[in-house]
Amino acid sequence: MSVEPSLDHRTTAEAPAPTTATRETLEDYTLRFAPRSYRKWSTGVVAVSALGGIAYLADFAIGANIGISYGTTNALWGIAIFAVVIFATGLPLAYYAARYNIDLDLITRGSGFGYYGSVVTNVIFASFTFIFFALEGSIMAQGLQLGLHVPLWLGYAVSTLVIFPLVIYGMKVLSTLQVWTTPLWLILMVLPFGYLLVSHPSSVSTFFDYGPDADFGSMLLAAGVCLSLIAQIAEQIDYLRFMPPKTPENSRRWWTAMLLAGPGWVIFGALKQVIGLFLAVYLIANVADSSSIANQPVHQFLEIYRGFLPGWLAMTLAVVLVVISQVKINVTNAYSGSLAWTNSYTRLTRHYPGRLVFLGFNLVIALVLMEANMFDFLNTILGFYANCGMAWIVVVASDIVFNKYLLGLSPKAPEFRRGMLYAVNPVGFVSMAAAAGVSIVVFFGGFGAGIKPYSPLVAIGLALVLPPVLAAITRGKYYLRRTDDGLDLPMYDEHGNPSGEVLTCHVCRQQYERPDMTACATHSAAVCSLCLSTDKVSDHVLPAQR
Repeated sequence: MSVEPSLDHRTTAEAPAPTTATRETLEDYTLRFAPRSYRKWSTGVVAVSALGGIAYLADFAIGANIGISYGTTNALWGIAIFAVVIFATGLPLAYYAARYNIDLDLITRGSGFGYYGSVVTNVIFASFTFIFFALEGSIMAQGLQLGLHVPLWLGYAVSTLVIFPLVIYGMKVLSTLQVWTTPLWLILMVLPFGYLLVSHPSSVSTFFDYGPDADFGSMLLAAGVCLSLIAQIAEQIDYLRFMPPKTPENSRRWWTAMLLAGPGWVIFGALKQVIGLFLAVYLIANVADSSSIANQPVHQFLEIYRGFLPGWLAMTLAVVLVVISQVKINVTNAYSGSLAWTNSYTRLTRHYPGRLVFLGFNLVIALVLMEANMFDFLNTILGFYANCGMAWIVVVASDIVFNKYLLGLSPKAPEFRRGMLYAVNPVGFVSMAAAAGVSIVVFFGGFGAGIKPYSPLVAIGLALVLPPVLAAITRGKYYLRRTDDGLDLPMYDEHGNPSGEVLTCHVCRQQYERPDMTACATHSAAVCSLCLSTDKVSDHVLPAQR
């Protein structure tokens, strides 16, 4: 079937005003392919914006917690395992996002999960955003309590409410915020660590001597806590989808930006975890009665600043660092979480309620977690979550690497549009359910205490192996419901980038680029992906191809 749009796709002179849903999604191409006409940022700006989102201090708390629990040697090996896994699994996902300008939910749909099957992964990702929003908000509240004597309960509320207005306008505001605040954040973060290395060289030997000797089980338990951050790649991708087209002229810059801002985030994350552990060990060894606060980043930086700065200035800088860090990451957490919830709700109900509704919803959940004092059971929360996150991310990475590129069992080009995909693809959906389910049972000791530390390996192993096995068994049958979207225009340009050719959606009367469009089942015209998603009676959805 090939349908030529009956409307002139070169003009919208007579188009009516866009609906609320259309207008909101056009602000930042929420739930959509990010078109070439909107992607005006350079590779450098996109990379800095994405990396600005990892300014969080949770890494310091995580590094300190696993070091205190398992010792320096085991923590360092755990961090190394975490870094290798994150980079290896994040690379194919980041490449796909930057190359095809789609977020991780859209990637997941066509990478083994199906149109509705990926809803469950959206819930996993949304959970990641409010868990880490709560963790970061708790750290900010600790800073406000220490520096301004704000009660913790009020600090939790302040750290939540201040984020809402910053996230309303999406990438345009977020990119500016990240670029302008990053230099100050870097100076404030690196300064105390450098001071200790120069003025207290003995702290290095104390650091390496801290805790018990190497033990493989402890290394894996430490890695499991760190691997709770595996879903961070989805937040990096929310920026990477705005990368400019890859051309022969910008190829080196494009690859550098994609690698650094994509899987490369883990290099900076691992360094922060090591620094957090280093500062915690220093406090325990040198500051009286510090064992209860050594895992709290605000106290870590305050105590070090006090060593070479007046007390008032040390307090000021510690609070400023905490506030900047938490705002930088929590605008990303709030933004990405609102996208994840909205995407799931829109697909299931075929109604777009507005991203701001779910922005508020995500922030309320995070606030409840903060008020429940999640710091007291941080390792358990993160260790449990890591199994779900690893199952999802590794399954998608496995599908891209093995099924798409090596075995040819999955279509290489991404697909996310309703009507083109089956509702559920057992390849990814079953693989993730099995990997997450079994590893969670292992994590809680269901198969015995001896195997409990190995839950990360169970999740990774099953998620890696099952997608190619199930794709071979099903012969790739459930990836595409159709191979022809009914439009004659090519999907990609001469360099393999998504086409910039413009079509007009006959439902909302707005212009969108070729990858966002399909032919309509009942009209000789084109329809956009959001109008397909909100089509309650399937009037526009193309039938299955025979």
